Amino acid sequence: MTVKTDVVIVGAGPCGLFQVFELGLLGIKAHVVDALPAPGGQCAELYPDKPIYDIPGIVVCDAQDLVNRLLEQIKPFDAKFHLESQVTDVARQDDQTFRVATSRGEVFVTRAIVIAGGVGSFQPMPLRVAGVDSFVESQVFYRVRDPRAHHGKDLLVLGGGDSALDWTVELAPEAKSLTLVHRSDKFRAAPATVARMRELEAVGKVRLLVGNCVDLDTEGDKLWHLHIRHPDRSVTRLAIDHALVFFGLSPKLGPIAEWGLGLEKNQITTDTERFETNIPGIHAVGDIATYPGKKKLILSGFHEAALAAFAIKARLNPDEKVHLQYTTTSPIMHKRLGV
Repeated sequence: MTVKTDVVIVGAGPCGLFQVFELGLLGIKAHVVDALPAPGGQCAELYPDKPIYDIPGIVVCDAQDLVNRLLEQIKPFDAKFHLESQVTDVARQDDQTFRVATSRGEVFVTRAIVIAGGVGSFQPMPLRVAGVDSFVESQVFYRVRDPRAHHGKDLLVLGGGDSALDWTVELAPEAKSLTLVHRSDKFRAAPATVARMRELEAVGKVRLLVGNCVDLDTEGDKLWHLHIRHPDRSVTRLAIDHALVFFGLSPKLGPIAEWGLGLEKNQITTDTERFETNIPGIHAVGDIATYPGKKKLILSGFHEAALAAFAIKARLNPDEKVHLQYTTTSPIMHKRLGV
């Protein structure tokens, strides 16, 4: 069955959800397609408990809380979600609409598209040690789903970026022991987090080893030890309960790369007035969009979504002037919001 709609939004992360809101304020309906099984995008999927401090008016919230708030905010607009589905094909039609097909066999005819898919589909960089795959999600983890599951354990944290240091600082006070392993004693994490890790190291709550994981010891279905090789070629054999691996994420654009969009290092180039791509009617917001001065902040994505919505309104109603109205005073906005 073919569904006709004003806009298809590709991606249900925070920026995709806020795009629903900005379009809804202008009376524009949207369908949202996302490869994950629930709204929230990679932000909620990989870091649901990580605190966020730079959302205006919210002192602190975690990623899942932000997603929940956005979902509540867009309820009046009745967006339709198509989850566990990936856009596989986009074709421009003669009447200036787009035919959008998905991996689940859905077909949309839409007048505009907004790509809000982060930087595509992210995959954690794996720990490349023979035999380790058998223990993923039992003793080896690429994300922290429930921090309490790691309390009271002998933990090994691998990595030197923000995620590795953030979880080291958070879990060290609750762990039986925690060893942080990185290939050098220089870290890519925020300086304040590195300083806190050093404080925990000084009081014996964190053990820091410089080196790389090269081997493991197993017996039956149990992982007992990981071997860490140091720069001087010596090896430390560590007894562990859980290993948390944070080597970063590998972005893959997937089918988006075949749509004929202007790309720059796996990001989609846009203007800064409409956040439109080189294909009129296709916009990009959030981390997947790039332009001079781009900052990869959720706040920036929200701004981009607002301007993209006004541009789409003008595309859908080319003979009408698009007036800026304020949610505080506009009766039309109040009606759309149900207040």
